Amino acid sequence: MTLLNIFFIIIGVALVIWGADRLTEGAASLARGLHVPEIVIGLTILAAGTSAPELFVSLASALKGTSDLAVGNVIGSNIFNAMLIVGCSAVVAPMAISHSTVSKDIPFALIASVLMFFLCFDDMDSPHLWGNEISRSDGMILLVVFGAFMIYTFKMVRKNEKIKGEDEEEDEVIEKKPLDKKEVWKNVLWMAVGLACLIYGSNLFVDAASYVAYRFGVRQSVVGLTIVAGGTSLPELATSVVAARKGQSALAIGNAIGSNVFNILFILGTTAVVCPMRIMGINIIDLSMMIISMGLLWIFAYTKYMVSRREGFLLIAGFLAYMAWLFYLL
Repeated sequence: MTLLNIFFIIIGVALVIWGADRLTEGAASLARGLHVPEIVIGLTILAAGTSAPELFVSLASALKGTSDLAVGNVIGSNIFNAMLIVGCSAVVAPMAISHSTVSKDIPFALIASVLMFFLCFDDMDSPHLWGNEISRSDGMILLVVFGAFMIYTFKMVRKNEKIKGEDEEEDEVIEKKPLDKKEVWKNVLWMAVGLACLIYGSNLFVDAASYVAYRFGVRQSVVGLTIVAGGTSLPELATSVVAARKGQSALAIGNAIGSNVFNILFILGTTAVVCPMRIMGINIIDLSMMIISMGLLWIFAYTKYMVSRREGFLLIAGFLAYMAWLFYLL
């Protein structure tokens, strides 16, 4: 049975990688066809699509009474996104970061991380998390902030498009090609196929990897922070690395940052509203590491408006050190 699950892990990874390639191609083509900036596609459509495994896994875990798996999945996925995914993408190709991403998108993801940190302590005087609950009211707060983020994002898009349209009208240099509906539907179809492979492949991986982990007696919180978080973050890893390799750094960084915002505000918020989660094995170090990872990414991006290969290696090293610490505690 263990060997069969190892085989499922390999199949799941293969599906995720292929699905990410299809989803990235479809999203990039759709962005160009609809004249939407790639950073917006990364922050919204790609982030929502590649975060689907986290949503399904967290909901199922909370409903089955394994809250640490659900919360650990979100925290671990965000650390995975900010350190390993961005790190690997930068190693593949140094990532140019836009001014708006540095001044608005990354800080918002950092604020979401800090908000989650405080909500985990909002009904306790003790510095320990044991027994605290992420309640329905906490979930509603997260969803309200998520709604504000989406409204702000699309307002900025409309504003930029309006300015761009005025410039084009004045200069009469850039001409927008008429929208090819057939091409749009083709891209949407490839995105749907890619997303289906991502979700199925990730679920196959997580189920098999979780079974193997449980067979060796690993704690639920550690499984959530490592095996499950890594498995559900495979879509983001594959999508961002493929995007970086194709020179689409805005899509790569937007996907990673957008996924972090989706994970905390939408996924954790939705899960808490459906089923409040009591924290048992997650500790303050795990939450702090989530904030530190976003802080490091912000610092690296702010310095030269890019994440270099050297900084990518530093992010990967930080992630591996955190994983080593988790397994040291077993």
